[in-house]
Amino acid sequence: MNDPSLVQLTLAFPPSAERPLLALLFEIDPELGGFSTMAAAGHGHGFEHASVQELVRGHADRRLLLAVMPQAAAARLLEGLRDRMSAAGITWWLTPVLGFGRLA
Repeated sequence: MNDPSLVQLTLAFPPSAERPLLALLFEIDPELGGFSTMAAAGHGHGFEHASVQELVRGHADRRLLLAVMPQAAAARLLEGLRDRMSAAGITWWLTPVLGFGRLA
């Protein structure tokens, strides 16, 4: 499938924010399609809220959520998150999707 309006929404967030974030995403968009979450390690800038353990290890524990959706749906989700979870340490980015589908 080649839909020029598709984007991949990526959210990077602290593990403690996962349950409330997922609940809020389904509240904002009850028809939210599939997505993946995974463990990650954050490196670089933005360590002002890191724990002592994260400072010693040199990275912050993070979770990533990856979801492919129309750009308008991603904009609605981001707007809802800004309104209700703006202080949760969530970073986001959008990436164009050149193709998307199932092999079966």
